[in-house]
Amino acid sequence: MNDNKKKVVIVDDHPLFRERLAQLINYQPDMEVTGEAESTKDAIQLIQNTSPDLAIVDITLKESSGLELLKSIKALSIGLPVLVLSMHEESLYGQRAIRAGAMGYITKHQPTDEVLLAIRRVLAGDGYLSEKMTSPFLKSLITNEVEAISRPVGRLTDRELKVLDLIGRGHTTRKMADTLQLGVATIDTYRAKIKEKMNLRNAAELQHFAINWVREREFC
Repeated sequence: MNDNKKKVVIVDDHPLFRERLAQLINYQPDMEVTGEAESTKDAIQLIQNTSPDLAIVDITLKESSGLELLKSIKALSIGLPVLVLSMHEESLYGQRAIRAGAMGYITKHQPTDEVLLAIRRVLAGDGYLSEKMTSPFLKSLITNEVEAISRPVGRLTDRELKVLDLIGRGHTTRKMADTLQLGVATIDTYRAKIKEKMNLRNAAELQHFAINWVREREFC
């Protein structure tokens, strides 16, 4: 390990993507990857053990959510800069990620040069937002309100979004409870809130919507 290089950790649940991103970063003269993780638990342990200069985090993680990880990192009070690098659209997750503690948000659809630019800006403490995100986010800061998202999912809380995601991936209520370390009754409450906010009449409609929503996000 070169002490002159910035230390970067990658948190993503896709091994192949982690490998490709690590190769890209390690090829740079000013930074290197010092660890990888695929879950919130492993990421926190990795961060505590390696004291990196930057964490690159995906929204979807194994048995967890990148938003939950952002909040956990923020709670450590170590001032670690975090860049969210995700396939999920900015209009739904960008502002949520920034408010949860990220210093930047970029999608995996962006070219390599733009990803490296985002990494270096966050490392320098400047932060990174795309032009598409900057205007509405600044507006929300000025008004002290999160700009309303036209699609119904924008009304959901971070935890409700995670439950919706798990429903769409075929998780049972019990499995969701185990994954999120919550009670079955609590999961049922989240399901009821999602149906109410999205005007879904029953569990079948909820499941149908969730499955299609997950498919749209993964193949966009």
